[in-house]
Amino acid sequence: MSGRNRRTHLRAKPRTRDPMQDYDRLPPELRAWLARAALPWRPGSVRKVFARALARTGDTARALAALEAAERRLVARDAATIWGPAHPAAQGMENGIAEGAGRG
Repeated sequence: MSGRNRRTHLRAKPRTRDPMQDYDRLPPELRAWLARAALPWRPGSVRKVFARALARTGDTARALAALEAAERRLVARDAATIWGPAHPAAQGMENGIAEGAGRG
């Protein structure tokens, strides 16, 4: 089963902490978001992106939308290579923007 869920060009980092403990420390809205995320996010990364977006927007819903946009950009970055340039997630990347990344 090695290699499962690893077909990406995103950097891999060695684990230094228990990811389940980090997950359990997240607020409920971030745990819910992470549970349905398309990518294998680290809890610390989700917390960091959310905290920056919350500081910028002052609104939890907008900060969660920023997480969605960040994930769309990351998926779009790899979509053309992994699934081909015709994949819907790769569309719009010719301008460097994932389709729908500005919503929220």
